[in-house]
Amino acid sequence: MCAYKVIIIDDEPPAREVIKHFLQDHNDFELVGEAENGFDGLKQVQAQHPDLIFLDIQMPKLTGFELLELIDQPPAIIFSTAYDQYALKAFELHAADYLLKPYNKARFEEGLAKARKLLNQSKPPIATEDLVREYLQEPIHRIVVKDGTKIDIIPTDEIIRITAQDDYSEIITAKSKHLKKQTMKHLEEVLDPRKFVRVHRSSIVQVSQIAKIDKYGKETHLALLKNGDEVVVSATGYARLRELLGW
Repeated sequence: MCAYKVIIIDDEPPAREVIKHFLQDHNDFELVGEAENGFDGLKQVQAQHPDLIFLDIQMPKLTGFELLELIDQPPAIIFSTAYDQYALKAFELHAADYLLKPYNKARFEEGLAKARKLLNQSKPPIATEDLVREYLQEPIHRIVVKDGTKIDIIPTDEIIRITAQDDYSEIITAKSKHLKKQTMKHLEEVLDPRKFVRVHRSSIVQVSQIAKIDKYGKETHLALLKNGDEVVVSATGYARLRELLGW
């Protein structure tokens, strides 16, 4: 049997060394790469196609969650993090395991055993969207999008609107358009509800970008945005706008 391929992604060199040291006792796991930030980690994942990633959450350039969103089929994940027990409840549901820093060899062995069991059972990849929704304590402030080998980081304040495009969401700013393989439902739940409203099943708009709203049909309205775009507003979307704006 071939060894499971492992990549370590953590911005702390001592943390990476601890994992490498503990892995030496396990011939069924092979370390094939390591990275100190999310960008380099993504390159390693794309090149090596690992079976297991030891992943830190708070890293420079890209967070662990942002990295996962850019991987089409995330492998088994063991989070290595300094977050408290409350924040870690989501990891228990959607990851192989989490290692709360600092941890000892016994705790590492426990996590690796869980990952081994998961890999042997060939379970589906990590449910990234579910994990992010359950973990987040506050709305996101940026969206990371992969375009070929290029990665764009879009501050949410720059977003004018988002539209559904089959399995993707199209994120529109004043300067550009970006396609992200992510559901509208997920974006609706992680964006700031005080700033963004889903006005239609296929449209999310930043409320500050609305110039005016006119009656459009029997139960619909038409929002004219400041950039000149027009967006159909459903009856449900209009009710959400009225509630937010206090009309």
